[in-house]
Amino acid sequence: MSSFRIVGGKQLMGELVPQGAKNEALQVLCACLLTDQPITISNIPDIVDVTNLIDILKGFGVEITKLGDDTYQLKAAKIDMEFMNSTEYQTKGSRIRGSVMMIGPMLARFGKAFIPRPGGDKIGRRRIDTHLMGFEKLGARFRFDLKKNAYILSSEKLQGGYLLLDEASVTGTANIVMAATLAKGTTTIYNAACEPYVQQLCMMLNRMGAKISGIGSNLLSINGVDSLGGCEHRLLPDMIEVGSFIGLAAMTRSNILLKNVNYEQLGIIPDSFKRLGIRIDKINDDILIKEHENYTIDTFIDGSIMTIADAPWPGLTPDLLSVLLVVATQAKGSVLIHQKMFESRLFFVDKLIDMGAQIILCDPHRATVIGIDRKYPLRGTIMTSPDIRAGVSLLIAAMSASGTSIIHNIEQIDRGYQDIDKRLNAIGAEIERID
Repeated sequence: MSSFRIVGGKQLMGELVPQGAKNEALQVLCACLLTDQPITISNIPDIVDVTNLIDILKGFGVEITKLGDDTYQLKAAKIDMEFMNSTEYQTKGSRIRGSVMMIGPMLARFGKAFIPRPGGDKIGRRRIDTHLMGFEKLGARFRFDLKKNAYILSSEKLQGGYLLLDEASVTGTANIVMAATLAKGTTTIYNAACEPYVQQLCMMLNRMGAKISGIGSNLLSINGVDSLGGCEHRLLPDMIEVGSFIGLAAMTRSNILLKNVNYEQLGIIPDSFKRLGIRIDKINDDILIKEHENYTIDTFIDGSIMTIADAPWPGLTPDLLSVLLVVATQAKGSVLIHQKMFESRLFFVDKLIDMGAQIILCDPHRATVIGIDRKYPLRGTIMTSPDIRAGVSLLIAAMSASGTSIIHNIEQIDRGYQDIDKRLNAIGAEIERID
């Protein structure tokens, strides 16, 4: 297990370029299984979750060639479906939640799929019922093997149909869309997720020869085709990393220029930070965060306490609520953070309370933050990262704190943030990686 030792109180100054979008990468990499033609994907982040998925795809026989620092060519011409039965696959597949998105392409092209119960962040219940019910409505059969702790699915030929999703699941929508591209007939998906990641996947599939309409809305129509071809695709900048760096700049009184953020795809993220009093200057496609000595949380028009909650796109992504919560601890004013989706994601606040933050955990989904307006700086402490987003939030807290902090289990942070210590040290941070 590795750890970070962070000397807090350092002001940063310089430029940061966001990595490619982690969540998009996991989807589009799985899409290579839909064709025997080469697919070239650029702006792929060098993070643990992505490298683990690439390793699994190699195990299936996908030919993967690294063309540059962030560019790969993938060709799934000869797939070894027996790899599904190997202990190696069951072990590797269970470590990464992104492996679940191989089900749709495998069912569509090969008529079968075997997926170990996926791992990932320990942030609460993360069911995949939406995926499985969608595949059933397309004609697939599935069962759960208790002995192997895995899902087994099969279908002679998927048939298009009408699907009303029980939740606007991003990965569920992506998985079902990939399956439907090669299904017979037309598939209609209502209550579909419409996050930029899903839009990117759909546009990539259309370049491969799919027929998907309604992109960007919650009503998708997919006319199945006989086969798909190759294409080139570039990932968006990671909007979660952009939001993380906005919060970092505010908490550490830093001057940071975020380059090439694809501002139009950030949705409500900039406005959510502005509600906490963070000033954001848009310069072409860059974001400049200047030094914030103080910042004040807004109230609603009637004067009531501000509430920031997650919601399906174009609402606020739940992945940034942890960062927004940390930023609020040093603001002037109070805010209610409402995490609707995951019941364990706010449990990391006990570590912030140990650092001196004033937070009331109302229940598993809600926390009230009473901003202390920098009158009492957070204190350095020893803590453990429970998941990717809480981990980077604790890193932000530690970098703003007085004294030295230790964060254990930073493998969680490495799953989603590429070389975070090196990139931040280059602009003035003092973070040491300890094995």
